[in-house]
Amino acid sequence: MIDHYFTILQDGQSEQEIKKSRFICYMKRVHTEEEAKAFIAEIKKEHWKANHNCSAFVVGSKGEIQRSSDDGEPSGTAGVPMLEVLKKRELINVAAVVTRYFGGTKLGTGGLIRAYSHAVSQAIDEIGVVEGKLQQELRLTIAYSQLGKLQKFLEGSDCTTKETLFSETITLICLVDEEKTKQFLSEVTDVLNGQFSFVEGECSYHEVLCK
Repeated sequence: MIDHYFTILQDGQSEQEIKKSRFICYMKRVHTEEEAKAFIAEIKKEHWKANHNCSAFVVGSKGEIQRSSDDGEPSGTAGVPMLEVLKKRELINVAAVVTRYFGGTKLGTGGLIRAYSHAVSQAIDEIGVVEGKLQQELRLTIAYSQLGKLQKFLEGSDCTTKETLFSETITLICLVDEEKTKQFLSEVTDVLNGQFSFVEGECSYHEVLCK
């Protein structure tokens, strides 16, 4: 499993006008090539009157599957520039379709490349990007007298406190980056002089909005 990834926050769209041509970029989170192709077909069906519905997608934890289409635009002026934006942003499991309604003025090769690239970049900026981190859930059980000391340590650490449970003892459910688990437990041991117990929960991805 990879320790982190980047993708879009959610599905969304963005529109811009360049020399009277409308460029509408639709973006969707996908997990398979089939999902990406179905999304592209859906946009094409919705905008069947458009001059072009160019597309690009990256699928797989390491971006193993990459596809692009110029959909009638001059070769290399639409799909590939769109794909390059996704790759430059290091995004995975995302598909983009840029629908163009021609406004009567030709943009030229350079103009098309810039238009399609910017359409995707603008959509990404407006939708937002998240980083998914592989994190280990740890349930730390301590005495009430240790809570202040542990909370002070946690506030200065990179971990996230998911929940705090109060009973005869206190259990804090923490999320720690998977590769930092051993270091984290070692530091907690030092802080609490070993007077605590812990149970490992599931290891899964948690997403945080990139600023």
